[in-house]
Amino acid sequence: MGDLVAGVVAADTVTRPTDAWKHAVLVAGSHGGVYAAYCAVKAGVRGVILNDAGRGMDDAGIGGLDYCEALGIPYAAIDTMSARIGNGDDMLARGIISAANRTAEALGVRSGMPCAEAAAAMTRAVLSGKPVPAYEEARFEFPAGPGGRRVVLVDSISLVGPGDVGQVVVSGSHGGILGSEKAAAMKIDGYAAFFNDAGGGADDGGFSRLPALDERGIAAGTVGAMTARIGDARSSYEHGVLSRVNDIARRLGGAEGMALKAFCERLTA
Repeated sequence: MGDLVAGVVAADTVTRPTDAWKHAVLVAGSHGGVYAAYCAVKAGVRGVILNDAGRGMDDAGIGGLDYCEALGIPYAAIDTMSARIGNGDDMLARGIISAANRTAEALGVRSGMPCAEAAAAMTRAVLSGKPVPAYEEARFEFPAGPGGRRVVLVDSISLVGPGDVGQVVVSGSHGGILGSEKAAAMKIDGYAAFFNDAGGGADDGGFSRLPALDERGIAAGTVGAMTARIGDARSSYEHGVLSRVNDIARRLGGAEGMALKAFCERLTA
């Protein structure tokens, strides 16, 4: 990843900010929800382009659109079927814009436009001087089940830590690995991990964490983007329906079409 167009920086995720993002237009592989947009704007970006993650339930995949508009920051999202989620370089190379806020539209950004062209247009934006309001991600842990395992809800998989080793993790994050980093599928070894499939996306990118976690002996699955709000772990736990599971999850009783909550209860029994 890097500065591929003057004033434009590509990154696989908004959770790893660098100094290069400040005053640049960021094209990041993260879903386009509110928290992802917040991570970008707090780093001082001039504009941001994310992945619409299939839009999904309640249009959560483009939730950052109105958030950035209120701050006077141009925002756009690419169609998840046009480039791989979790891969900023691929988004910049192949992505096609599917949504833009009014601030971006005033710069000429339109649906159907190539991502690189939209990013170049955003470099003309005046930096926003509005303060970025604080935003806290949710993290919640249920008491341990009879088997001693806990269900941990995190709105972003980046929030897991050493205390979550061996637990059942339900994440609001998309199910795509970051770039080609298999190790980044999850930074700790949970017993099981679940994600939002972001509509599947180009090259089935929204499912790519699953085989990577299979290799590490971790059960994993995705919930359908239309069954739960991306970026909202509680929505996934309460309402999510499994759209795909890896081999280990299948051996533990998981299956497509199963309620995630029911499977979590089975894994902690």
